[in-house]
Amino acid sequence: MQYSNKVIGHFKNPHNMGAIENPDGLGQVGNPVCGDMMKLYIKVKDNKIENIKFQTLGCAAAIATSSMITDLAKGKTLEQAEKISRSDVSDALGKLPPIKEHCSNLAADALHRAIQDYKKRNK
Repeated sequence: MQYSNKVIGHFKNPHNMGAIENPDGLGQVGNPVCGDMMKLYIKVKDNKIENIKFQTLGCAAAIATSSMITDLAKGKTLEQAEKISRSDVSDALGKLPPIKEHCSNLAADALHRAIQDYKKRNK
């Protein structure tokens, strides 16, 4: 299986890894088939994602996509972040091997769930 240099870079040196205490939104996703588990935390200020962090237990692709989704979403408005798609994550990493595409699905889904959680808390 061949990973792009971007995937390897994000796996070896992930961006925004960790937790946020008292997050404004939390997205948790998992894939029971492969065992990947992801938590994505967001802090929102003036309708923008001011801070975002992740905790992921999984393969290199799962960690790389978690790192990349934080880069793609940080500083974006909630509306812009909601439009980040699964393919946006994969494309930003220089594509994933087909067998690992589900990892980009997890990262995008975690972001969307964190935003939904934020909106639910702030009705």
